[in-house]
Order: sequence, then structure tokens, then C-alpha cells
Amino acid sequence: MRTQTLAIVGCGKLANIVVEALDKGLLSDYKLIGTYSRTFEKAQHIANHIQDSGEHCTACSSLEQLLDLKPDYIVETASPAALKALAIPALKNGSSIVTLSIGALADTAFYELVKKTASEHGTRVHIASGAIGGFDVLRTVSLMEESTVTFDTTKGPRPLRKTPVYDGIIETEERQVFEGNAIEAIALFPTQVNVSVAAALASTGPEHVKVTITSVPDYVGDDHRIEIKSKQINAVIDVYSQTAQIAGWSVVNTLRNITSPIAF
Repeated sequence: MRTQTLAIVGCGKLANIVVEALDKGLLSDYKLIGTYSRTFEKAQHIANHIQDSGEHCTACSSLEQLLDLKPDYIVETASPAALKALAIPALKNGSSIVTLSIGALADTAFYELVKKTASEHGTRVHIASGAIGGFDVLRTVSLMEESTVTFDTTKGPRPLRKTPVYDGIIETEERQVFEGNAIEAIALFPTQVNVSVAAALASTGPEHVKVTITSVPDYVGDDHRIEIKSKQINAVIDVYSQTAQIAGWSVVNTLRNITSPIAF
């Protein structure tokens, strides 16, 4: 297989994990040729790093400039809004996407347009597992028979401070701050519960997955607990992560699976 060309949209901490994997030789089937970020300096920083190793990489000032590079794959680690801006023109341009901003796909019309566009242009959208796992179990059980799915998240008050549910009381008292489905959750928390939409898409659909968010004072990190129940199966996936690093490494794993002769 020829070396696959790669571009990155969103050049924060998670994107730098992909760069770290490139440095370590864990993505030897790829060559990073372009970067784009809302803050140009972040895109330039990664591009300079790649160029210091002797490879050419362009820091782009617009999505259009990035798409002109015609990368085989685009890694998106920015936001659901960024994925909505990127997906259709990228797929039409011949670039497949590896994304962490799955929340954008809770929009049914957008989801269907992405499917149609990718199918028509021979491209794909790969959903990285982010801070959770168990997509294989969720998909298998939901294909096998009727099932129900719940998604419960525990986090500290800090990431909730700029959201509509914030109340000063959660700084000192444990509270359930949200209960609803995955569509409602992503509308309120566009960058906090992408993983609930991923679990929903892998199983019964965003409108059917029941989501709760509980805030615990001084809690560090996130705990995501997914449970799927059917007539024959009861499975629980419970993942605690102290930081968001696991999300970045899930992108690395997805990229490796794309080109590996044996995929996990």
C-alpha cells in the first residue's frame, strides 16, 4: 500500500498526540501534509515540527487551502461545528475523515447527507472511540435483537461552568445536572458528551439512548458508563479517564486499523 497523505483540522492537545504517534513510528503508513486550526499559530507549530524532521507540511489559513492539498485522510479534533463545516466539502474532494466530534452526527439531516455524500464519492467517515469503547458490543447486540441503552457520565463542576446547567451549588454538592436523550445532551453540551452520540449511533440511535450527567465536587476526569440490555444480553462498558489523552490515542488506533492487514 502506498503511503497515505494526512491532514489535521484542530491543532490542540489531541492533534499533538497524533503527531507524537507519527514521531514514534506508530503511523508509518501516513505522511502529514497539512494542518488547519482556528488559531493559525497552532497549525504552524505542528507544521514546523514536521518540517524540522525533513518532511514538507503546510500550515493552512483556511479549510479551502487544506482541501487543495487533497489529503487521503483528514483527522478532525476540533468541534462538532468544525465537522459540520468540513465534512461535505472534504468527502466530495476525495478525503475520508477520522473524527472525534461525533456530536455533529446527532443532526439526522446532516448524518444522512454525510452518508449520501461519502457513498457517492467513495469516501468514508471513521468514528474514533474517544474516551469510551465497546462499539463492537453495542452494534452487535443492537443488530441481534431489540435493546435499550443508557449512558451515564460523572464529572466535576469545572467543565460545566460555561454550560446552561451550571449552578454554584454543584461546587459543593453532588447533583444530577442532566437527564434526557443523546440529541438533547449534545445540544446542551456540544463538546462534553460526543461519546454519548457515538454510543447511540453504534446502537439504538441518538433519540433512544437515555443520558444522565452527574456533577461531583472536586471530581477529576470523566467516568462514562454505558449499559445495553436485550432479552439475551446485558453488557456494561465503564471507562474512567483522568485526562482526554485516551481520545487522541483512539484516533491513532483508528488510523492504524485503516491501513493494517489485521484490524482490531
